[in-house]
Amino acid sequence: MVLKTFGWSFAVTALGLVAAVFYGGWTGFGIVAILSILEISLSFDNAVVNAGILKKMSPFWQKIFLTIGVLIAVFGMRLIFPVVIVAVSASMGPIEAVDLALNDKDRYEQLVTDAHPSIAAFGGMFLLMIFLDFIFEDRDIKWLGWLERPLAKLGKIDMLSVCIALIVLMVSAMTLATQAHLHAGHADKAETVLLAGVAGLITYMIVGGLSGYFEDKLEEEEEREHEEEEEAARKGKQRPAIVMVGRAAFFMFLYLEVLDASFSFDGVIGAFAITNDIVLMALGLGIGAMYVRSLTVYLVRQGTLDDYVYLEHGAHYAIGALAAILLITIRYEINEVITGLVGVVLIGWSFWSSVRRNRAIAAAEGKAAGSDEKTEVSSGV
Repeated sequence: MVLKTFGWSFAVTALGLVAAVFYGGWTGFGIVAILSILEISLSFDNAVVNAGILKKMSPFWQKIFLTIGVLIAVFGMRLIFPVVIVAVSASMGPIEAVDLALNDKDRYEQLVTDAHPSIAAFGGMFLLMIFLDFIFEDRDIKWLGWLERPLAKLGKIDMLSVCIALIVLMVSAMTLATQAHLHAGHADKAETVLLAGVAGLITYMIVGGLSGYFEDKLEEEEEREHEEEEEAARKGKQRPAIVMVGRAAFFMFLYLEVLDASFSFDGVIGAFAITNDIVLMALGLGIGAMYVRSLTVYLVRQGTLDDYVYLEHGAHYAIGALAAILLITIRYEINEVITGLVGVVLIGWSFWSSVRRNRAIAAAEGKAAGSDEKTEVSSGV
């Protein structure tokens, strides 16, 4: 099971590390290894959230996520995305941006750093909306009940999450962005942060809305199909096929890719603290992205989220923390170790809470079973 799920990740790791040695010697090997670990630690919460979505998809779309999705994640976000940032922010052509990335690494790093406020605002708003929509939803299973119960009541107010997100964006633009880069001789970033943040919010509403719409449609079709299947069985006819699965899965896949892109922002930016070599960066982050995807599928196939019910809660709290960190980094620098540890601690805490819950349920069931046996024995006497 492990080899089947992580086989491609192991193969990519070996190839990536060999390529790193040929490209940058043993120094390149070390940098790629560190970047891989960094990406995995920063994106573990991404795997948990992805698993919650991917388990609703068919095995076919799970394979698409592991093939086409990996190409988008590795080459799109870890290689092409930083180049696109430079091309757009510096108003240059893509070929010139690639040449800059390969031959003038210091200038390239500076341009990516200058674009960080807009990247952080876009990703921060997208992730913040995911977190807010989660905590404002009334769920049967609650992890931190003292907090989640009142928030679920507040969630009955229409558009509350959007209002809070816009307030956070406005405050970030007025405080964090206004003087963010003046010390380095750059202009006020407030307008840039506002535009990028609104773009992140719109992206979430469009992609999340479409995926949710088709997911609801899929549930309606499944209910209708079940009824028609029973009717067809009575009449001896074949049941009709569901036609909504493809569209529903496609938009859920699209949502997953945008979600992964938002999670990738901090990893791409944080990688510059280790190296400004675009090739080593792509190798290291690409290896990490492979493990995140394999871990996502592993969680789905093992049913881990069903066994440890608070994991999804912990991952969404980690998303909220990451959204806050991204917005704070508009002005202040936060070490990547802190960013990674916040997610690991929250998910580890939720995992331990799930283990304790399972033990308590097992103990209660054991006591109930023992009580029933005593009752049967006494009634027999």
